Amino acid sequence: MAIKIEERTWAQLVGKGEVKLYTLSNSNGMKVMVSSLGAALVKLIVPDRDGKEADVVLGFDNAEDYLMNSSFFGVVIGPSANRIGNAEYSIDGVTYRVDVNDGVNNLHSHKETGYHKQIWASRLSEDGVTFELSDSDGNMGFPGNKHITVTYRLEEDNSLHLVYHGISDKKTILNLTNHTYFNLNGHDSGRIEGHELWLGAANYTPADSGSIPTGEIAPVKGTPMDFTAAKTVGKDIQSSFEQLEFAGGYDHNWVIDNWKDDGCLRHFATVKAPESGRVMKAYTTLPGVQFYAGNFIDKQTGKDGATYGPRHGLCLETQYFPDSVNKPGFPSCIFGEGRDYSSETIYKFETC
Repeated sequence: MAIKIEERTWAQLVGKGEVKLYTLSNSNGMKVMVSSLGAALVKLIVPDRDGKEADVVLGFDNAEDYLMNSSFFGVVIGPSANRIGNAEYSIDGVTYRVDVNDGVNNLHSHKETGYHKQIWASRLSEDGVTFELSDSDGNMGFPGNKHITVTYRLEEDNSLHLVYHGISDKKTILNLTNHTYFNLNGHDSGRIEGHELWLGAANYTPADSGSIPTGEIAPVKGTPMDFTAAKTVGKDIQSSFEQLEFAGGYDHNWVIDNWKDDGCLRHFATVKAPESGRVMKAYTTLPGVQFYAGNFIDKQTGKDGATYGPRHGLCLETQYFPDSVNKPGFPSCIFGEGRDYSSETIYKFETC
């Protein structure tokens, strides 16, 4: 059975234009709503073990609220996701400076003009929607005339595919991610410490007090960072472990096991919500994942009048490692001049 796709105008934003909203539906009761503002994942409705449907991602009812969105709910981040140390980097001997917006560092390119605040062009395919964005040379401190596409594709097996592609006429940073917060009991159901998480990652990248990796790749064994055997998010999150104290909980990059730059998908995470029986399995072609436990979600009103706050959702942001542009030992996030950026991440939903 073909995926059903509906398109409508969601808003007309002053100074920005029309925002479109797309709904993708399959025959199993799964629905995905995505917006041309920030290429955002707005709703993700999946059934629980009893067939009851619920929206399992945090977000807002109105497009206007995504222009505020200090927690980056659901949006695509670019051109550089995560952090750049001291808000500067060099490519081929040329130093570039970017917005200082996270202490002395850069976070998510630019909080006001990054890709998450832009209205993307859009086009439909048989089973999904593709968002497109062009970005000029030097914008936000990133060289190259860039063209980016992000495709959301829904399958009948309840898998949501996010396929990214980027080109540039100069060498530049391209490190794109989706910043969705998941709560498998429902977006309005409170905290996620009871969710069980498995990560296919025997190593992670320790960071300093500003969340900039030290350059080390360290084993998780014997530390609270070890999710190689599934455990609840809350089990060790209050441990007196320096890395957790620095970040207020989990907000770190894990190194996905057996990664090679071969474009192959690898199963890197499984999340289970014992209360609802929903299970999410995650796959990616990328080398790292930022597991963020929502430690600093501001108290705010979300969809359907729900109140959100700290640890009401968790993120699995697939990526090149934070500050990899300044860490020669990390996989390179430099693309352009013939090296195109391509990646795919899949979130697949089941029940237990």
